[in-house]
Amino acid sequence: MCKQNNALFHCDAVQAIGKFQFDLKELTVDFLVGSAHKFHGPKGVGFAYIRKNTVLQPLIYGGEQEKGFRAGTEAVHQIVGMSKALEISYMNLDEEKAYISELKQYAIAQLKSSFPLVKIIGKHTFYNIMNVVLPFDKNKTAMLLFHLDMKGIAVSRGSACQSGSSKPSHVLEAFFDY
Repeated sequence: MCKQNNALFHCDAVQAIGKFQFDLKELTVDFLVGSAHKFHGPKGVGFAYIRKNTVLQPLIYGGEQEKGFRAGTEAVHQIVGMSKALEISYMNLDEEKAYISELKQYAIAQLKSSFPLVKIIGKHTFYNIMNVVLPFDKNKTAMLLFHLDMKGIAVSRGSACQSGSSKPSHVLEAFFDY
């Protein structure tokens, strides 16, 4: 559709890089971005894929780094760390996916068994993401999140973009009327 309308296509693949096979020769994206911390790489580094021959003007001028698209010195140590983390992610992708999928199915079974009124949002979500609505009031939910966090279990009421906010994600609310 983008090609038909002479528009460029940008893909925010931050959640999928390292967890899903991409073939950029086959995808019809003009831009694709990823973030290293999402595939166990160093925080603070990511990448932008720009299809060859795509015309783009930089927002900030001042250097020839990144083919003139950005000024400043590249953090080579972080770039190398990101590259190695991505290599390892794809090397272990099949077994990691099977392991996480099994954990997810176990968690769903346990939640349904323990809380018959639990709602699982989305039947065919990505293997490493699960959205649930527990039949608790806000105070009990907050306490549960606190206790799970103390045990090293990563859960939240919203997206990472909302961390620190006590409000649930407006995106998740659109899926289910609380």
